[in-house]
Amino acid sequence: MIKSGLNGLYQNYKMDKVFINNLEVEAIIGIFDWEREVRQIISINLEMEFDNKIAAKSDDINDALDYKKVGKRVTAYVERSKYKLVESLAEQIAKLVLREFPVSSLTVSVTKPGAMRGSESVGIRITRP
Repeated sequence: MIKSGLNGLYQNYKMDKVFINNLEVEAIIGIFDWEREVRQIISINLEMEFDNKIAAKSDDINDALDYKKVGKRVTAYVERSKYKLVESLAEQIAKLVLREFPVSSLTVSVTKPGAMRGSESVGIRITRP
């Protein structure tokens, strides 16, 4: 992306990324009967495109993407959800963040630690405009 602001300082400017790593949330998720009854810990990563130049200049949270608000909103949503597939959950998280926060695009990862023997975790990563 080419920007011309601030006396040409951002000629080859790529959008900034605000991220939340390993947001752990307990939720009902899975296809097996026992998974429909027991809350499991899932881990969520968000990488959100947001122009941080104004916030960096003003040093004011009102000009920034408030990652605490994003994290609390995603946590509240996921805690109430009851999806069978991590694919469905990731898609709905992406829609929620894009609808409620001023991000231009994002990458969402949803993983289930310990879901498959021999692996640390399994999951999905999606990118949405």
